[in-house]
Amino acid sequence: MILTGKVDIAAPADTVFGNVTDFDLWVPHARRKGVTMRRTDGGGDPVPGMTWETDFRFRGKIRHMDSEVVRLLRPEEMAIRSLSRGFEFFVTLQIVALAAARSRLHVSLEAKPRTLGARLLLQSARLGQSGLEAKFRSRIEGFGRSLERPLGA
Repeated sequence: MILTGKVDIAAPADTVFGNVTDFDLWVPHARRKGVTMRRTDGGGDPVPGMTWETDFRFRGKIRHMDSEVVRLLRPEEMAIRSLSRGFEFFVTLQIVALAAARSRLHVSLEAKPRTLGARLLLQSARLGQSGLEAKFRSRIEGFGRSLERPLGA
């Protein structure tokens, strides 16, 4: 299953890319939503091979996911591969400069099942795919609004 969304952002592409890749600033935001994130690659600037672990609650259970930056092309693209017990996710963020102070963020999320249970869950999700797509686009728009200013501000 692939979900896509795009949003125009009132900020230069370099600013958007800097906000997207500043993982140290994302940790407190994730924590407020009940998500725990830990870097496992030793820290430093984002580079391909950067890894982290994430724990979050989904459907009443704590879930674990390992993520890795697999592609990082400044300032236009980042791709992340994440593995959970049942799924493999690929997230691609592409930033296109529209003008000096405007950019467009394209986000693509591909979910691949790794177990029979995950395959069944994904199949049932496809039945409501139009609702999932609308919710995904709404989240991407909110995410884009948050990128218009530095996250620490």
